[in-house]
Amino acid sequence: MKYKLLVEYDGTRYSGWQVQKDQITVQGKIANAVREIAPNMKFDLQGAGRTDRGVHALGQVAHLDINQSIDCEKLKFKLNDELPKDVNIIYVEKASPNFHARKDAIARSYVYQISKRRLAFAKNYSWWVKDNLSVDRMRDVCELYKGVHDFASFSEKEKDGPSTKLKLDVMNIQETESLILLRFKSRYFLWKMVRRLTGIIVEAGRRKVSLDEAAKFLERPSPKIAELTAPPSGLFLENVYYSGVEEGEGITPPLLTATE
Repeated sequence: MKYKLLVEYDGTRYSGWQVQKDQITVQGKIANAVREIAPNMKFDLQGAGRTDRGVHALGQVAHLDINQSIDCEKLKFKLNDELPKDVNIIYVEKASPNFHARKDAIARSYVYQISKRRLAFAKNYSWWVKDNLSVDRMRDVCELYKGVHDFASFSEKEKDGPSTKLKLDVMNIQETESLILLRFKSRYFLWKMVRRLTGIIVEAGRRKVSLDEAAKFLERPSPKIAELTAPPSGLFLENVYYSGVEEGEGITPPLLTATE
């Protein structure tokens, strides 16, 4: 039986989603929970996106393929009973035998939280930028990078990785009293791409990178981009989209708003 899981997690103490040898990961914790409730049973657990060390998820999607039929609500509660408090299964539903959390995803969205002030309760979930940022300049860079571009300069090289030429469908900014929220949506993202885009956007907001300089980063590599990579604390995998599922239907949890 195959199940579709919606997972939220605080990535602060994890070495990302994907299982790694001798590392604590979110996928590893969920796999351990499955072993507790179904001992000695083979299973396959796959996530829709590979989040890095310290990155969080509001709506990670995973599939669990196991040779056992369990009521969805019962499975959710059993898994959550075994999981640590910083990993939570929001819902479980039966999926098609052919469903694959990663391969069937048609888009993903990420949100990055920038704090405009020192926060007592959200240090692990935002990047406090002490400078007075020009949001208008940041929006200009967002408009520049939106659309189809080669983002090779904004990613770490991956062996057999996806094409570096892709389309950013959404890249916008929402400002609140305490936060600046950057939102990105694309069919897929390159490794470290969102954090490096965020770093350049912030530098533009600091008035240390001009619009012309930002445009040139799309034309040729620069070591400056890697040096300005934003910290993982403010990054959230917000949503994973699938064909035939209405956008936002049950898979867009609310943003962290405790700072307001």
